[in-house]
Amino acid sequence: MSLRKIRLLILIVAIGIGCGYAGYLLGQKQLQLSFRNYRPAVVLNKSPQMVREVDFNQFWIVWDKLAAEYVDKSALDPKKMVDGAISGMVNSLGDPYTVYLPKKQNEEAKQDLNGSFEGVGIQLGFKDNRLAVISPLAGTPADLAGVKPGDLILHIKDEKKKIDQDTDGLTIPEAVNLIRGPKGQPVILTLWRTNQPKPFDITLVRDTIVVKSASVEFIADDTIAHLKLNRFGDRTQEEWTEAVSAILTKIKSTPGFRGIILDLRNNPGGYLEGSVYLAGEFLQAGKLIVSQQFGDGTKVDLKVSRNGQLLKTKLVVLVNEGSASAAEIMAGALRDHRRAQIVGAKSFGKGSVQQPDDFSDGSGIHVTIAKWLRPNGEWIDKVGILPDIEVASDTATDSAQIVTDPQLEKATELLK
Repeated sequence: MSLRKIRLLILIVAIGIGCGYAGYLLGQKQLQLSFRNYRPAVVLNKSPQMVREVDFNQFWIVWDKLAAEYVDKSALDPKKMVDGAISGMVNSLGDPYTVYLPKKQNEEAKQDLNGSFEGVGIQLGFKDNRLAVISPLAGTPADLAGVKPGDLILHIKDEKKKIDQDTDGLTIPEAVNLIRGPKGQPVILTLWRTNQPKPFDITLVRDTIVVKSASVEFIADDTIAHLKLNRFGDRTQEEWTEAVSAILTKIKSTPGFRGIILDLRNNPGGYLEGSVYLAGEFLQAGKLIVSQQFGDGTKVDLKVSRNGQLLKTKLVVLVNEGSASAAEIMAGALRDHRRAQIVGAKSFGKGSVQQPDDFSDGSGIHVTIAKWLRPNGEWIDKVGILPDIEVASDTATDSAQIVTDPQLEKATELLK
């Protein structure tokens, strides 16, 4: 082999080794470089109501700094980080009911309104910006363990899920995700109750929660219908129709039928349209149920648009601290039109309307779009509805250790 060919061969080998080493170095940096160069698509809002001059430079500076310097590169999940950024933007509004829901949380929210899920049976809300129990659902682990409406939830602990977290700053979907879990697994909640000297822990064992929207039983020798409405969800109208049909049959077959007790205690609300439709069972077509007042000052009145079947039957409504949102809309309309007396304790006081929207990736957002006003024009947010007849507690124990329901007893007395 000539000297010229030998030199050419050495040069080719050297170039090959150099390229291989460069490839090795590039491979070592691949995760960092690919993450740093990753840019989620950003579409600037075109609405004239929003400030157009938005500088995203600081966002990318932080994004690149994490890519370059964060110690655990496996924790850099672009989708999770974008979800977190969106959640932070939504949370900056300071409205606990306006929330961004990643895919899993959005699915859980839908299960809630469908009436079947695995958890402990607590409807959550906020009192003075602290996570609170709106109501425990009847017959669920929370209810059987003695959780009460208005209890503040200070801390959540679950050894199996490795959760040991205070609730400050949590949104409702985040809290739901922590408290829910597989059937049979325990979760420990630290609660604070108004009449207790200090916080206390309560252990709840999760179960399958199936919530029936509406049910009826007949009391006082079948002369009074106790109509329990637990929520305004996906199956509510169907179950309500069945309960009303049973009441109509009983009215026809029972001489001296006295009336209906509509029990909205511990009803956390749900679909606003459901409250309008169900209130129409007792109010004539055209009656105002609720007004929505939007941020631009416009107002939309929602009125009865059907002929109800219980327009003349005597009616008493029960509410308590766990009656919220759509339940308060229904109770307020029946009271303002003097269709029913309200008995019980002051309701929860949630006077805003949320619109749910789904996105193509399965995530969603609930946006507070309006506040709702009673027919008398009152906004009950953080105020609640005061009953006509106040009865302090929905359960009591007499000297013979018999559990009684003084609110239900008072409503029965009024109809008798």
